[in-house]
Amino acid sequence: MLKIAIILGSTRPGRNGEAVAHWVLDLAQQRTDATFELVDLADHHLPAIDEPVPPARGVYTHEHTKSWARTIARYQGYVLVTPEYNHSAPGALKNALDRVHGEWANKAAGFVSYGVDGGVRAVEQLRLTLSALQIAHVTAQVSLSLWNDFANFSEFTPAPHQQQALTTMLDQLISWSAALAPLHTTADPVPAT
Repeated sequence: MLKIAIILGSTRPGRNGEAVAHWVLDLAQQRTDATFELVDLADHHLPAIDEPVPPARGVYTHEHTKSWARTIARYQGYVLVTPEYNHSAPGALKNALDRVHGEWANKAAGFVSYGVDGGVRAVEQLRLTLSALQIAHVTAQVSLSLWNDFANFSEFTPAPHQQQALTTMLDQLISWSAALAPLHTTADPVPAT
């Protein structure tokens, strides 16, 4: 069975993303074609990149990087839950993506974004990063508007059509994750120290 991580990409106190990520998880767990787990970046100590060797070489020296590599390696696909900050993705999410390399390769990702304009610019920038990491990103995405999907810009109240948008994105993500699964191994690429 495929294992998909729902990565909560904001670490900001009071973030709207926590409610969004739990909504995604609750609906995703009703499916029978994959298992889903929440990976909250706030639970991982990932300082600004502090590895002396570029991540593409796969040589990690710090335990927090090795731990993150093991976390990412466990999954065959990812749902990135991201806000839009200043027309881009949050630095914590970009740092998490950049920190390891091979553990992402030949897997698939989908997006659930939120912001004043639905977070679409954050997703467009993340698509470039994911392409460089060899992560196949599906076309369907969920774009949540702070105007229409949040009461008072803070209480998550998704419009009814958003559930269908999530289902469509997850359908694509599961299909692509299954298709790519033969291209990566299940072996732990980063041994525990």
